[in-house]
Amino acid sequence: MEFFRISRDLPFMRYARTSVFLSLVLFVIAVAALVSRGLNLNVDFTGGTVIEVQFPKATSPSVVRRLLVTHHYAHARVENYGTASKVLIRLPTEATKSKALAVSVLRLITAHTPGASLRSVEYVGPEVGSELADQGALALLFVALGITIYLTLRFEWRFAVGAIIATIHDVVIVLGVFALFHISFSLTVLAAVLAVLGYSVNDTVVVFDRIRENFRRMRTGTTAEIIDSAITRTLSRTIMTHLLTQMMVLSMLFLGGPVLFGFALAMTVGIVVGTYGSVLVASPIVMWLGLTREDLVPRKSAASERP
Repeated sequence: MEFFRISRDLPFMRYARTSVFLSLVLFVIAVAALVSRGLNLNVDFTGGTVIEVQFPKATSPSVVRRLLVTHHYAHARVENYGTASKVLIRLPTEATKSKALAVSVLRLITAHTPGASLRSVEYVGPEVGSELADQGALALLFVALGITIYLTLRFEWRFAVGAIIATIHDVVIVLGVFALFHISFSLTVLAAVLAVLGYSVNDTVVVFDRIRENFRRMRTGTTAEIIDSAITRTLSRTIMTHLLTQMMVLSMLFLGGPVLFGFALAMTVGIVVGTYGSVLVASPIVMWLGLTREDLVPRKSAASERP
């Protein structure tokens, strides 16, 4: 299905050096943010107490946060949960103090807002948080290895190199945004990063598949011209798919509240960067690695086509 058709190939590879340079700048900024600031890991990874409080009416998380900060709970993270009258409070703490801490926090809240009640208290130990962090890192590693093996078997090693570099580029920039602006990194954000991995690779595979098809179909043209034609032919599908997905993600970003904010932000950045990476990072790398028609068209087939 095509939303529109472009009759003339667009010269994407003419601007390959500029696009890759801009990507390199963004990548360096992201890495610098990750090294200097690090990820603002959520209680899911660091361990702590999660307290759910029910208020008699809709309550702004900022009001509860200011109340806790003024009473020496400076590291409290507060957000609405489910409805505007339910508030989720996350506090880093020791296991032996979690119950006493919940009682103390509830007493403080009820003194300010009578009628508030404690719904649940959960504790995430530091061992569990560390295990989740390790498993998340392993998940990213195995996904990257799986992508490399899949693309090498389906296409050719140059495609695998281009795809894995573009995928690393996408993931690092998403993580860099969270590190740069010190946004809470939770399990839901990790799920979004894994989704961005799959989303980015899917788009890259579509472009690569058309590049391979063009090498077999087009009898003339340089490698850059063949890649330009492949990207142009898939541009309608790329814009339509990503635009519709981005509309849905933006609705979660602006209307989903704090609970979905991290997930939606990671997906929003990932879709933009992933689209850019598939077209203007992965494809130029494949071209610069010296991909030719002989790498994709079997010699016997090429010989049989001679008059």
